[in-house]
Amino acid sequence: MTVWTPTDDGYADLSSHDTFVNGSPHNTFARLRREDPVSWTDWDGGEGFWNVVRHADITELNRNWQVMSSARGIRMEDQTYEEYLARRTFQETDPPEHMKTRMKVGKAFSRPVVADFEDQIRALCQPILDEALEMGTFDATKIIARKLPMMMLGQILGTPDEDLPWLVEKGDALIANTDPDFTDHVLDKMQTDEYRMMPFNSPAGAELFDYAKELLAKKNADGDTSGVLHYILQPDKDGNVMPENEFRNFFCLLVAAGNDTTRYSIAAGLQAMCHQPELLGQMQEGGDIWATAPDEIIRWATPALYFRRTASCDHEIHGKTIRKWDKVLYWWASANRDETMFEDPNRVDLMRSPNRHMSFGQGGPHVCLGMHLARLEVRVLFEEFAKRVKLIEPAGPHKFLRSNFVGGIKELPVTLQAK
Repeated sequence: MTVWTPTDDGYADLSSHDTFVNGSPHNTFARLRREDPVSWTDWDGGEGFWNVVRHADITELNRNWQVMSSARGIRMEDQTYEEYLARRTFQETDPPEHMKTRMKVGKAFSRPVVADFEDQIRALCQPILDEALEMGTFDATKIIARKLPMMMLGQILGTPDEDLPWLVEKGDALIANTDPDFTDHVLDKMQTDEYRMMPFNSPAGAELFDYAKELLAKKNADGDTSGVLHYILQPDKDGNVMPENEFRNFFCLLVAAGNDTTRYSIAAGLQAMCHQPELLGQMQEGGDIWATAPDEIIRWATPALYFRRTASCDHEIHGKTIRKWDKVLYWWASANRDETMFEDPNRVDLMRSPNRHMSFGQGGPHVCLGMHLARLEVRVLFEEFAKRVKLIEPAGPHKFLRSNFVGGIKELPVTLQAK
């Protein structure tokens, strides 16, 4: 049984958020990989951009940060240099500046530190699954996939539990700012210049800025050193402390990326189980599958559909000349379905190995800081799910976000039967 069949005609407009309301246009990506691996898209909303869609090309360019820079933003939207400086996080910087922040916060997300969260994550899964099994039929994105990352977000940031639903709501409004189900300020539907200095050009960024400032003041007053915020506020070897504006941008990044990407990976895994019933049985058998299953689920999900780079100089590739200052989009969603890298890429194979997916931006200096935590959350959630669930079935059509940047299932009606 097919997990999900793309419906695009092979010539989808990659600049349009509406293109992605039925999921990624994988027929278009497949055609481009075959016929035009470095293609140009004109865009009514700003300057056009190049699309890089093959796994091998993205891997090569992703390593070459000297030619393809992150220091002009990571989304296709145009912004002035003033706006870039106001909004940027370390994601939007290149080495060596990027590495200074990365080294400061990397310890908090290292494999050994993250491994210590396993018992905590497993304990958090219990009440989530209790509620789901009691309900029987429900929206799995809201009841299961949303809750575990939200609870872990509180542990990572050291925020009060009662603040978490509000934080997640604002993170959704920030990163899914093109979907009217998540924000009243839809980026491409209204004038948002008032917030042009805020992350993602969103009023949610302003609210999160204010919250971060208050949280920081309270933690300082209490002498609270819990959570990752303590790490990022420590002076570097030269005695420099992260400026307030940069701290607030980083806080917004943690709230958005720390919740949404894991949520949509879990939702995609549950959706796959609905349409490939053998997956639940394979998980219930256990064993070696848990070494490979999390990466396959994350490959299948590809929560970040692309990241943008900006050419620092003219660059030739596949007979095309990318000019200095041109925008270049690395389509992770296409690389993760590249048939030259993945056998039968449109099916979920929980034993897939090797699995050189690019959901974490692997191969370059900007590889995702939270990848070890994401893998752990996905593994533990599905381990506990397999222990307790006998059957999962779809209870209605699933719905995707209206976004060409965040790939996620925002509604997933399912029915569960307990063992």
